[in-house]
Amino acid sequence: MKRIHVAGLLALMLALTLTSNASAESKKDIVDTAVAAGDFKTLATALKAAGLVETLKGSGPFTVFAPTDEAFAKLPAGTLENLLKPENKEKLVAILTYHVVAGDVMAKDVMKLSEAKTVNGKSVKIMAQGGKVMVDGANITKADIKCSNGVIHVIDSVLLPQ
Repeated sequence: MKRIHVAGLLALMLALTLTSNASAESKKDIVDTAVAAGDFKTLATALKAAGLVETLKGSGPFTVFAPTDEAFAKLPAGTLENLLKPENKEKLVAILTYHVVAGDVMAKDVMKLSEAKTVNGKSVKIMAQGGKVMVDGANITKADIKCSNGVIHVIDSVLLPQ
């Protein structure tokens, strides 16, 4: 009888540990989650240069289509360096806010949309086909990264508003 209780107690403790670890992850905001992932150093640098870090650490909720460092590397030579200059802050803000949609839009909801209005006021085109989702031509490579103030969908290209 004692073995059953000990096994049950151990199972309960393991379940509680896993639950607390999962909720610890979702307690990080969008910025902290992206920084912890390690693949978004360029995005973090750009957010800082644009003065948007505090905004994306705010209550939200936000849906962020987050380009990886590899996505930024695809930009033409000199583009990123030019955007990070203080005199181009307005243009950088416009590009970065084009990656953000107000609200919590999970992948199952994104797949039902044909477009979504971004925080910068323009809409991104969304296309779902064969189980893959594209946002303005960028592939969503990882979806539904829950954060305390929204969700991140990882994309393989930087979105540039027209």
